[in-house]
Amino acid sequence: MALAGLLAVLSSPAVGQVASAHDATSDVYAEVTTAPSSSGPEGGGPDVVAVLDLEYDLLMKSAWLRAEAYEATGRDDQLAQLDEHEAEVDGYVTDRFAVTYDGEPCAPSLSAADIVERGERAYASLTYSFACAGEPRGVHEVSSALFPDAESFVHSTETIIRYALDDEDGSAVLTTSSPTLTTGEHRLLKQVGEFFVLGGEHLLFGIDHVLFLLALLIGARRLRDVVLTATAFTVAHSVTFLLAALGVVSVPAIVVEPVIAASIAVVAVVDLVLIRRGGVTLGGGASAGSGTARDALRWHAPAGTRDERGAWDRWRLPVVFVFGLVHGVGFAGALGIEAAWSWTLLLSLLSFNVGIEAVQLGIIAVVFPLLVLLRVRAPRTARWTLAAGCAAIAVVALWWVVERLAGY
Repeated sequence: MALAGLLAVLSSPAVGQVASAHDATSDVYAEVTTAPSSSGPEGGGPDVVAVLDLEYDLLMKSAWLRAEAYEATGRDDQLAQLDEHEAEVDGYVTDRFAVTYDGEPCAPSLSAADIVERGERAYASLTYSFACAGEPRGVHEVSSALFPDAESFVHSTETIIRYALDDEDGSAVLTTSSPTLTTGEHRLLKQVGEFFVLGGEHLLFGIDHVLFLLALLIGARRLRDVVLTATAFTVAHSVTFLLAALGVVSVPAIVVEPVIAASIAVVAVVDLVLIRRGGVTLGGGASAGSGTARDALRWHAPAGTRDERGAWDRWRLPVVFVFGLVHGVGFAGALGIEAAWSWTLLLSLLSFNVGIEAVQLGIIAVVFPLLVLLRVRAPRTARWTLAAGCAAIAVVALWWVVERLAGY
């Protein structure tokens, strides 16, 4: 049943329109800091500077501008449209992004607008100054309702904030259910929880990463295969995720996104070859029959069985490790934090990565036993069903490779 549902999803027209794992929603990135001119002998005044990065075309659509505005391509044309429609853009943003100080609204002023690249997408980068009345040592609140579900262009928008306010330095994720950040709340545990959930959502709703994991599971015969493959993938993507998110490693999206899609296709095609040779049976080879559930729990293949997997068993872990390195850069690009290294930033990144691992383990815990059950109870059906699933995964992945390369 799970495979049938996957095939239905893969054959739907919507999948063909997905150039990446994140087209159904959007993230807003914000860096909010105390204004330099506000600093004083008592630790800083209340004025605030906020730099907001929002997807350009989505911003123009949400501000209800004409097609010539949101369809503009090229940095010069997009900057010209931002300049021409400054009042509409400013009105849209300030109606949905607010800063208060000790409960009183701070007056926003748009001071600069630019176009920046995040991954393969153009973002409008808007710099706001917020003038706040009050004395030092107060409390700021930052609220975001940008790109709400009611506008119907996207759903589940999250605003990822990096902030340095009121002698406090940290990160936060603002959502529809939790749209406000308040300084002075000792929010360390809340920050950990927010980024844990964000990481889990990214893997769960990132169809390219899920398909890669499913392809790895289809090619796994025994629990040993799952443990070693998952460990190699986890270690690899954790290393590059942390390095890329901290700015140590930088790989352009034109390389990362097509390679992620290609990695899915490669593993799916290998699965197809192994299925044809009988190399995904639980007993260890074509001559071993369908095997039993006990065979799936063996660390080594039963003595005397013929192994049809050959070179793939020798190269599986190195290949998965290399692909995991690329997926880690993709995870970091989705998080989009661009800030100097700090312990609070590292905590956010680790929480995000743990969220990814938790969902990955959850998928493995559900899918692998179902695959074992299918292979034991209906080996012939398993062979054809898994082959059809791998073929569908390979076709979608190859389509993504072409689409992503054509998009640059």
